[in-house]
Amino acid sequence: MKPLIVLTTVGENYDARALAKTLVEQHLAACVNILPNLFSVYRWQGKITGDYEQILLIKTDSERLVALQETLLGEHPYDVPEFVIIPIETVPGPYADWLAASLSGETSRVP
Repeated sequence: MKPLIVLTTVGENYDARALAKTLVEQHLAACVNILPNLFSVYRWQGKITGDYEQILLIKTDSERLVALQETLLGEHPYDVPEFVIIPIETVPGPYADWLAASLSGETSRVP
């Protein structure tokens, strides 16, 4: 297992909880942290602009990355969704076991 964190942002009024629940239910993510009230400044269509957003920190692994990307981009409200992949070098001990079990659907190993 090669653990990863995937970052994406959605608008401040988007139902990020429903998206997170879908990703966890489908075993594409073990956990999704939703951080609200993020203000982003960016260039869009030739202008510098800004908006309040929510950032999602999606804990997954490399085996589910393609399916996660397809699902996330299919449900995402933005024309150009952020999909940033951060590899994790090491996840030690019980958390690594929980991550693997959550992603595989082995509920007997999930505390």
